Amino acid sequence: MAHKKSEQTSFSEVLKAMGLVFGDIGTSPIYTLSVIFLFTAPTPENVIGILSLMFWTLIILVTLEYTFLAMNLDSKGEGGIVVLKEILHSNLKKGKSIAFVTFMGYLGVSLLMGDGIITPAISILSAVEGLQLIPGMGAISVDTIVMITIVITIMLFAIQSKGTDKVASSFGPIMVLWFSSLFVTGFFSTINNPSVFFSLSPHHGLQFLMNNGLAGFIVLSEVILCATGGEALYADMGHLGKKPIRKAWIFVFIGLVMNYFGQGSFIISQGENHNPNSNVLFSMVKAQAEFLYVPFLILTLLATVIASQALISAVFSLVYQGIRTHIFPLTKVNYTSSHLKSQIYINSVNWLLLLAVIMVILIFKKSHNLAAAYGFAVTATMAVSTVFILWIYAKRKSKYKVIIASIVFIVNLAFLIAVFTKIPHGGFWSIIIAAVPFIIIFIWTKGNKAIYRSFRSLPIDTYLVSYEQIYSSGKQLPGTALFFTKSLDMIPPYMVHCTIRGGILYENNVLVSVVTTDSPRGIHKLYVPDIAEGLSGFEIQIGYMERLDVPKLLKETDIDPKVMFYGVDDIKAKKFYLKIFSFIKRITPNFVQFIELPYHKLHGVITRIEI
Repeated sequence: MAHKKSEQTSFSEVLKAMGLVFGDIGTSPIYTLSVIFLFTAPTPENVIGILSLMFWTLIILVTLEYTFLAMNLDSKGEGGIVVLKEILHSNLKKGKSIAFVTFMGYLGVSLLMGDGIITPAISILSAVEGLQLIPGMGAISVDTIVMITIVITIMLFAIQSKGTDKVASSFGPIMVLWFSSLFVTGFFSTINNPSVFFSLSPHHGLQFLMNNGLAGFIVLSEVILCATGGEALYADMGHLGKKPIRKAWIFVFIGLVMNYFGQGSFIISQGENHNPNSNVLFSMVKAQAEFLYVPFLILTLLATVIASQALISAVFSLVYQGIRTHIFPLTKVNYTSSHLKSQIYINSVNWLLLLAVIMVILIFKKSHNLAAAYGFAVTATMAVSTVFILWIYAKRKSKYKVIIASIVFIVNLAFLIAVFTKIPHGGFWSIIIAAVPFIIIFIWTKGNKAIYRSFRSLPIDTYLVSYEQIYSSGKQLPGTALFFTKSLDMIPPYMVHCTIRGGILYENNVLVSVVTTDSPRGIHKLYVPDIAEGLSGFEIQIGYMERLDVPKLLKETDIDPKVMFYGVDDIKAKKFYLKIFSFIKRITPNFVQFIELPYHKLHGVITRIEI
């Protein structure tokens, strides 16, 4: 009986992984081969060569890079590019290497956020374009398709604040149905041309590249589209665990490969009649069973919405990690689930994302046009991850994994060089989109460093000399007061101003320091009761993916404050980028607003800082 229950739990976890992890990579068959054969002759040799490249791309850049190499590198079960950066940091000495890794990490985060904008646009747009193949709807205009896509996109972003916890349970079964449909439609199509299975041999892919020269190499910039979403396998590891994702990937991989082979078989059977402007997947399904086309189209739309939802949630998670690791400004975060830590909603990010997605849809209008820009951010992110993975295994002196990681890096590098050809054809939008978060990260981190240099904190020993004199006078106010500080051994200027110059001391004064650790999970409390008479310390060490609930932690430590003091920075900046930092700091929530403390107990003390 216990064994049966264990199997059921395992199956439910695999089902959840199907819905939450594989949406992006799972919707790639909608547009990948259609885009490749837009400019490539649909000869049997070309079809088999390209299918071989796609098959081995999924093996090397998804199976080897993420399910094998990356998933063996985790921090308390968590994965993702931020985790790789932190693991590598812990293995390096201070200096240029740390600066390089930090820069690459920021670049990877920015590119991933750019991917979060382009993926919903291309996925939903390509699904809505399927309406053109419904009998009697062939004359539907591009503008109408664009408007329908925008309406669906607005609806998707509008429900984000409600949380996806309740509907997420249906994601798994829908995606199982989607991958099953991909497998079945692909399988029946391969019966007509079983020669497509020769693509399993890598020599057909290499032969295609050698026969087509530069043109064949450029095709790699579109082949990479079959692997978009591979990063999610590793990034979502903390929510679901390694085993469910690895098991689900086997099912997903088989469904994807069979469908790609089926599409290839359909293209070969079309011969000279192949219409390069048609969608290969939709045309194949319609040719097999026209009466099933509309249900398949509805399923496609649901799959693309689920894929988009996964990317939106991933961007929320990335921003939250960025806030906790001090690379993004503080923003209001809502927790939409009482038991799933990954379920968060960030209002400002949500609406900025929506505007960016709509802008991309209006600029490109067709999924074929958008595919010309798509892939650069994904490939560059994969390249950054591969560099980190190779570096970490080299540090750990794991020889055979270094060899495998080196092969993955070489393949990644080839794809990265190929996607640079996309820049003049719309790929520059990936750079523009990624530049926005990157510039914000640069300004925010530089600004915080400038504040730190200008922040005249007092060492605790120096402060205690004046504190003990004032406290011994017996003029304390009744109750307990909290003072937020970066560390327990340094007293911030606002507290000096408040307690020493202002003489505001309570019977019990508690220094509260929140320290974000390099680990994604874990909460540790350290209470120091006797720093001095009437003065104690409380340090909270918390992982950067944990939910920070200070009132709850205070209650658990039996600290019941009457008032809470915090510093408000009045920044006077000289340099232009620091003026931008000052403006961002002014319009975004401060620390106490971010952690939702009881407003009736809060007292802000202004400190003038020149940077």
